[in-house]
Amino acid sequence: MTRLDLARRIYQTSYLTGQFTLRSGVTATEYFDKYQFETDPELLREIAVHLQPLIPDETDILAGLELGGVPIATMLSHLCGLPACFVRKEAKTYGTCKLAEGGDIAGKQLLIVEDVVTSGGQIALSTQDLRNLGARVSHALCAIDRESGGAENLAKAGVELHALFRMSELK
Repeated sequence: MTRLDLARRIYQTSYLTGQFTLRSGVTATEYFDKYQFETDPELLREIAVHLQPLIPDETDILAGLELGGVPIATMLSHLCGLPACFVRKEAKTYGTCKLAEGGDIAGKQLLIVEDVVTSGGQIALSTQDLRNLGARVSHALCAIDRESGGAENLAKAGVELHALFRMSELK
């Protein structure tokens, strides 16, 4: 599938209009329902195929953010052979009590994987949490950048955002 065909398919599958409150608290009239493309195995695979060339060479582990980044990180891991970890918004208080589920991340170069980025707030928070655990984080990867300041906010946190698509490209 070409990049243009993929853009059309994502738009047709997941673009909604109405009133939506985003994680950042901002209200939007346009929304990409990421679960519509993340739960379609063919579409998820195509997204991962097109994201794979954007993975920085120094990446040791793909760090999928809860919840939307997990399926993308899993598919990318399957395609490229890099291990994945799954990053919770906060460490659970039972069992292993881990923030990042999977292998040891200390000293490893993690690539944050997210589905849709608006302000970049969750990536920034998770980046700091992962760095506090000894991981190195300098890049994030997403399917869609809503072009709402996320890339700029992440740059201030020392994270470069790599987006498969910007919202303006999908519209």
